[in-house]
Amino acid sequence: MEDGKSTGPKAKWWSRPTPGRTTRTAPDEPSPVEDTAPAADPTAMAAAVADDGESRTTAPEAQPVDAPPLPPAAVPPARPMTPLHEPDQYSTPPYGGPGPWAPAPPVQRPVPTPAHGTPVPPQYAGTNGAGLPAPPAPTAPAPAQPATGFAPPPHAPQPQQPQQAQLQAQHQSQSPAPSAQWLQYDPWGAPRQPLTNPGPPLGADTGRRKSRRGSLLIGAVLLALVAGGIGGGIGAYIERNGGLTRVELPQTGHSAGGRAPDSVAGIAASALPSVVTLHVTGATESGTGTGFVLDRSGHILTNNHVVAPAGRGGEITVTFSGGETARGEVVGKDSGYDLAVVKVTGVSGLKPLPLGNSDNVQVGDPVVAIGAPFDLSNTVTSGIISAKDRPITAGGEKGDGSDISYVDALQTDAPINPGNSGGPLVDTDAHVIGINSAIRAADSGASEEGGQAGSIGLGFAIPINQGKRVAEELINTGKATHPVIGVTLDMKYTGDGARVGSKGAAGKPAVTPGGPGAKAGIRPGDVITEVDGRRVHSGEELIVKIRAHRPGDHLDLTLTRGGKDLSISLTLGSASGT
Repeated sequence: MEDGKSTGPKAKWWSRPTPGRTTRTAPDEPSPVEDTAPAADPTAMAAAVADDGESRTTAPEAQPVDAPPLPPAAVPPARPMTPLHEPDQYSTPPYGGPGPWAPAPPVQRPVPTPAHGTPVPPQYAGTNGAGLPAPPAPTAPAPAQPATGFAPPPHAPQPQQPQQAQLQAQHQSQSPAPSAQWLQYDPWGAPRQPLTNPGPPLGADTGRRKSRRGSLLIGAVLLALVAGGIGGGIGAYIERNGGLTRVELPQTGHSAGGRAPDSVAGIAASALPSVVTLHVTGATESGTGTGFVLDRSGHILTNNHVVAPAGRGGEITVTFSGGETARGEVVGKDSGYDLAVVKVTGVSGLKPLPLGNSDNVQVGDPVVAIGAPFDLSNTVTSGIISAKDRPITAGGEKGDGSDISYVDALQTDAPINPGNSGGPLVDTDAHVIGINSAIRAADSGASEEGGQAGSIGLGFAIPINQGKRVAEELINTGKATHPVIGVTLDMKYTGDGARVGSKGAAGKPAVTPGGPGAKAGIRPGDVITEVDGRRVHSGEELIVKIRAHRPGDHLDLTLTRGGKDLSISLTLGSASGT
């Protein structure tokens, strides 16, 4: 049949089925023969060679399915046909239909189109579309195969299934006869199972299923409610009791809190209510220090360098251990002893801290230091007395020596840091034996590199015996007196001992006329080496030893004059402090 396509050497893959006679271009290989169509006689095929050299084969007329077979025509034998191309094992277009050397291509079997409608896919074999078995449909008898001596290839498809035969019979009268090629090849001829499980027919009564589904839904809701209640109860139990398996660790029972009075805790409990923190603010500087209550009138003892930043118009805030605050006023101060007294008013319930006796202290005695290092108030540290009568000097920032203090100090290893100044150093009876005033640091304090002085276990406290005398004088007169011997010392002397200078300040004599030293026979150039039998190595140490006494006390001095040692006695005079 001519369908308007090119008739060149390209082979056709299929032709459209038409009523009556059908013409198609033969494939290069023989097509398999199926039971449903009469076999073609090889002797009935005639080969003709066109002018362009293309080999053409005229197919026999298509016969109806139920028509009797036609007798073979007498045709002279033709020469064997030679394929124009190599056999294709996959039967790929356009090289023709499947041959005996290749399996059938996986193509879908075309379905006849019903009149006035869209092609309807066949139902699954063995069911009526609802999952139930379908009754067998009558099928048209297949025409008998003539004995032509030509057998189908071994891979011929299976016979058509009853359902497919039924569908073909229904549309045979309405559709033109299909091509023999499609009648011979049916890759979907074998029966198959449906893709879904068989179920009840459409329109069946599902009331029982709906009732069962509702019961299952109600049961699931009830189960969720019960599980939620049980889970909530378990969660509440775990939250209140700390878990299903509660772990309890052994622990000591509650203590009444009592401590031995001579323990660190007992000493701290007794002394802390009497210790205060001082915050001092001045025009150019500010600072923090510590003090302790001397009496119920509100007098508080501290260091002079703690209150010095306040100057004349500064402010001092006193904070007690319980958190109460009050404003303090300076009663008196002395830079030579580095002591000052501050008074607060309008404060009741003050607890004075008992004073001990620093002369009774022995090296190795336990001590407790209380203060506010780096503004950490109520800090308690403990240690021992490391040494006694340790001559130290502190201050000297003014340059004229007016702020230098000379202390015959108690040395302790109890940690003392900036902010501890003015705080009490107490013994095991919680009695004050010293006023914490100075420390020796690994560096010189605040340096250019930003270093900060801190405790290395070398702390120094003013003995309370000296502090008591100075405090009484400051409270009573506002000033403290210093004991003197009436001589001017050569502070540049580097030898052992304290040498008397050749002349005094402002051109005055080195030995004050009529003073204690002049009366005892001291001369300029003498070197004092001992005070009350204790060795003196420098001028600072001599001043410390003298200030450790009161004015009017008697001293025994040993001095060297012209290579000879001399012993003299004198009575200390008095001078007003600054």
